[in-house]
Amino acid sequence: MDEEYDVIVLGTGLTECILSGLLSVEGKKVLHMDRNDYYGGDSASLNLTQLYRKFRPDQAPPTELGRDRDYAIDLVPKFIIASGELTKILVHTEVTRYLEFKQIAGSFVYRDGKISKVPSTEMEAVKSSLMGLFEKRRAKKFFEFLQNWKDEDPATHQGINLDRDNMKTVYEKFGLEPGTQDFIGHAMALYLDDDYITKPARPTYDRIILYTSSMARYGKSPYIYPLYGLGELPQSFARLSAIYGGTYMLDKPIDEIVTDADGKFVGVRSGDETVKAKQIIGDPSYFGAGKEAEGGKMRVVEEGKVVRAICLLKHPIPGTEDSDSCQIIIPQNQVNRRNDIYVAMVSSTHNVCAKDIYVAIVSTIVETDKPELEIAPGLNLLGPIHDKFVSISPIYTPTSTGKEDDIFITRSYDATSHFETVVEDVQDVFKRVTGNDLVLKKRDVEVQT
Repeated sequence: MDEEYDVIVLGTGLTECILSGLLSVEGKKVLHMDRNDYYGGDSASLNLTQLYRKFRPDQAPPTELGRDRDYAIDLVPKFIIASGELTKILVHTEVTRYLEFKQIAGSFVYRDGKISKVPSTEMEAVKSSLMGLFEKRRAKKFFEFLQNWKDEDPATHQGINLDRDNMKTVYEKFGLEPGTQDFIGHAMALYLDDDYITKPARPTYDRIILYTSSMARYGKSPYIYPLYGLGELPQSFARLSAIYGGTYMLDKPIDEIVTDADGKFVGVRSGDETVKAKQIIGDPSYFGAGKEAEGGKMRVVEEGKVVRAICLLKHPIPGTEDSDSCQIIIPQNQVNRRNDIYVAMVSSTHNVCAKDIYVAIVSTIVETDKPELEIAPGLNLLGPIHDKFVSISPIYTPTSTGKEDDIFITRSYDATSHFETVVEDVQDVFKRVTGNDLVLKKRDVEVQT
């Protein structure tokens, strides 16, 4: 370990693996290290033995659940938006050659005590049980307005300025009811809370167009998912890095981040060995995650917590048309909360569990001192739960940009149901590390229907 590298990357979570892949492609000499003996960090997919070792170390997996190797259970439940930023990175880097994707069968929203399919086209909106007859007409006009909008043609603006007017103004113009605003803002624009309503409408417009264009791409739902679980994603980017000369070391304890007298990054110590590099990137767990570093410098702070319950079912989720996979969004207003509750469900169709088993993960941002009670509305939708594994994870964010000390820290995985915020973090760190924007080529992804 006596060579010098351009960049050392600590942790093999998806954010770190995308960055090491992109930096290797850029010609940087990258060393990637992880204290675990598997790829993925907090975004790994675990087999049954690993799942029980993590949550119940003193218990062996029951034999009735089938073979260990049939399982790849995600620790962080997220789906890929078909036309979203992660898809663009996957095709730009050609990492798609290592992966196979399958559609998620349905996108649902909870309203007034029942689950309904999220309408994604004008035709579906007309048939939807979410709205009465007059509201359907108003919603149809709203969607037509969005689809017809052209920045350069004021005739399509209907007196609205997306950069100045907030979403409250837009909703009021079309006379949309609070319940309709709920599913548009939360199940289509995918906001976690209602803060967006008082902000300029442009980002919401962009998010709804992203949702509808993703929906139009493959039908059924706007989401795709890699066969064998999300843990395949970091491994595929690690493969990309290796092709371009990146070096990987798993099961390597990180004992010290070495800095010089001015606090600038010098290298990483593991046991008696120190490896030097110009810059370091890593997930918060390698940088004190809330604890004070030597010299009293706190590098990351806790922004909140996410509660997640991995549930093994022996049936599809009731009310989802027997879908083999789906997302259900419970908008916060429906259950008197500040943040939405998400349910993500996959099954053996995605090669992540044994036949006739379904894996549903319920998650939300923690708001009280009883996190498990907070996800009860999501758990109640699942029907009988065969087994359940609950985790509460802090969300850490770095305290500085890293430009002064060449230490660049990524963010923890948030409670959103997709990867758009992960890619924002990748783009942000990439620019700070290299000084250049990440520019992506546009191609298409093959998806199994």
